[in-house]
Amino acid sequence: MNRILLSYYYLAALVLVSACSQYPQSSYQTDKDSIQILSTSGTRCISGVYPHLTTYSHARVNGKYGFGNECGIGAIVPWQGKLYMVNYAAHEPKGSEHKLYMVDEDKNMEIYPGSVGGTPAARMIHSESEQLLIGHYLIDKKGVVRTIPIEQMPGRITAIARHLDDPANKVYYYDMEGMLYEANVHTLEVKKLYHNPLPGWHGKGAYTAQGKLILANNGEAGENSKHWQVSADGQEGPGKYGVLAEFDGRNFLIVERKQFTDVTTRHGVEAVPNDSSPLWAMGWDKRAVRLKVMEEGRWSTYLLPKAAYNNDPSHGWFTEWPRIRKIGEGKMMMDMHGMFFDFPATFSKYNSAGIRPIASHLRYIPDFCSWNGQIVLATDESSIQGNLLTGQPQSNLWFGTKGDFKDWGPATAYGSIWLNDIVSANNVSEPFLLAGFEQRMAHIINHSEDSLSFVIQLDAEGNGRWVDYRNFQLKGKAYEAYIFPEELRGEWIRLKPLTDGNASFVLHYTARRFVEKEKYAGLFEGLAEVDTKNEILAAKLYSNRDNYNLSCYTSILKEGKSVGRGEYEFRKFTFDFVPGITDKQAARALETKVHYSPKMQFNAKEAEKHQLKNLWSVDEASVILHTSQGNLRLPKGNLVFDGMKTVRCVREVESERELANIHGTFYELPLIHVGKEPLFKMMRPVSSHQYYIDDYNTWNGLLVLSGLKKDAKASNSVYISQKGDAGLWFGGIDDLWKMGKPVGKGGPWLETSVKAGEKSDPYLMTGYDKKTLTLRADRNVKISVWLTVSHYLQDEVHYKEFALKAGEKYEYVFPAGFSAHWVRFSADRDCIATAQLVYE
Repeated sequence: MNRILLSYYYLAALVLVSACSQYPQSSYQTDKDSIQILSTSGTRCISGVYPHLTTYSHARVNGKYGFGNECGIGAIVPWQGKLYMVNYAAHEPKGSEHKLYMVDEDKNMEIYPGSVGGTPAARMIHSESEQLLIGHYLIDKKGVVRTIPIEQMPGRITAIARHLDDPANKVYYYDMEGMLYEANVHTLEVKKLYHNPLPGWHGKGAYTAQGKLILANNGEAGENSKHWQVSADGQEGPGKYGVLAEFDGRNFLIVERKQFTDVTTRHGVEAVPNDSSPLWAMGWDKRAVRLKVMEEGRWSTYLLPKAAYNNDPSHGWFTEWPRIRKIGEGKMMMDMHGMFFDFPATFSKYNSAGIRPIASHLRYIPDFCSWNGQIVLATDESSIQGNLLTGQPQSNLWFGTKGDFKDWGPATAYGSIWLNDIVSANNVSEPFLLAGFEQRMAHIINHSEDSLSFVIQLDAEGNGRWVDYRNFQLKGKAYEAYIFPEELRGEWIRLKPLTDGNASFVLHYTARRFVEKEKYAGLFEGLAEVDTKNEILAAKLYSNRDNYNLSCYTSILKEGKSVGRGEYEFRKFTFDFVPGITDKQAARALETKVHYSPKMQFNAKEAEKHQLKNLWSVDEASVILHTSQGNLRLPKGNLVFDGMKTVRCVREVESERELANIHGTFYELPLIHVGKEPLFKMMRPVSSHQYYIDDYNTWNGLLVLSGLKKDAKASNSVYISQKGDAGLWFGGIDDLWKMGKPVGKGGPWLETSVKAGEKSDPYLMTGYDKKTLTLRADRNVKISVWLTVSHYLQDEVHYKEFALKAGEKYEYVFPAGFSAHWVRFSADRDCIATAQLVYE
């Protein structure tokens, strides 16, 4: 009998251990005063994210701190078996509570107690002294950390480069404000060489190769020229933001007055002596991403498209540090403007083949690397600058493989070779990437009164051998849409004008391949369908300021009505619900209407009730988005979404990026200034869904969704309270692409009274695949279709005109691969008209 009982207890213990292993907890260790966290550990991993590795603006058990509005992870470097990383504040050149972290191969994390914080994103391995230099820290091969006192080298250190004259003993440190230091890696002696030697602001990149130090700034803020080491003449004017410059140890030379970030070679952080490799610098302007290559001291330029427009503002704050880095097995990857690209380590002017788009993404990535067979992405996840709905800045890492990116966003991107530019006969353009995109089209505009003639040329192999592909002739003020054949192969295209003129050549590259939502249906198991008649576990969410938990104002909904309410905190280390909300600011999450300040607003302030408004409404035709620049229109999903006005429609989910959930579609909304209205005209759809998503948030590096089935089963992504009255779904931000490609239907007119010559509201076309237009009117009328093809062109282009007979329905299917940003319609007579689009 005793043996039977012992066997029973042993079996029960095994079941308990198994259950605990399935949902592991994490832990932390503190200092002797039980205040400062010194280390964390855990095994829970959700969508590539380990919650216990989250970094904050401080490391105290309680969340009370004096400053630190941001907490991005600026640099990550594998070194002697561990992963070292630093996080950063928004603007703290004299230091902050941000830390240096060390992560071992078992994902145990130590926090360096001597951390000085600040705004660091610099890293380099100094070969001669065998030290990792990261931020203000120097770490030898035994893991001993020394620190350059931030008082001796104040600044937001963003890049470290080999010294030109004494590379065995010294390095350069480059700062966001433009200060250039040199420091001795043995004695830590520091000398400021220049206070602000160059135009532009927001220093981002620095690298030494081919006997030169190359410096990059990515912004502009009305800088004072008194410290410049170059002439101030000609440095002002449209589009002159940031800088790419050379320094030979004595003199500075401006290469280009554009916004630039990363500067590197194939050696990357493992900088080598006397590096003669091609040097690459990444930047952009309103036309495209700019990839500059320096070989034998001479520069070449290549253009690439932009997947997103989050980086574009001239101040450069929202760009962080897009990089070109190794990702293992001899491969490199480039990240810029919301897209990953394969980047060949052999890339040069003479061998420019091999750049290929991988996927677009939502994650805000200051750095990435290869470690222990995985790609590790650092993130700038959640700030509190102008953000009412997060109490504490926090960011985390993502671990995965390149294969995972294939199920993130589509390889869809946009750019221009010419953009309302003056062109001269036989003066060829810069090359623009052609290879790797499934569907490619050009919008060609002749802005001149005279006719325009030019040739498209191809570099088929990436060896600089250009051949004519096709001639174009456009009459004065003419527009033409051209879709490239899918079978056309070539690495780069460029344009050769045969006449002088003023022209735009705008490229839209789109994908046929979207993530199949059926493949990931199980991932979203537990979320409630929007039209369910069953009970839903809803919640409004707030990332706490005074602890690491997530406040949840819960409700149980039955056919849109609340049948029960509660207040819980979801705990960081135990991943469970406890009753009660302790954060006094958490109630901000209950307000779902929006208010945008007319001014930049770093410190988020609650708006007066009369200032709050609903961001969107609906009519029979479509969703109406209410912006300060006028109404925009979006597709509808399930008609049940019409009445869902109390769910969250917009919030910041990655630092300085907003995400909207409107009528069953998630959209990314770029910002122009913190606290101000986003750039709605530059929005892009992410995915469409059929879920009742009450709220969404970023917390501990994870995307959190509320709106679960009452009977949802607990899993690695789904967590339910003991009473079954609260539940949350957890995943990664780029899991949103897996819900399904953007779809919808609607348009600006549906039996609408139309005045002759008046254009409709703009209706979104960006990011949608198969497009069918239906037109109808109550009388004989001509309907014109107008397109916005570039966010930087003021005028729309006239695409087509359709002659309608009274009462007859006309259907037009847009060609495969056709893409534009917004579409509008006009009629040549007063009428009652319908213009509806179905996006499948």
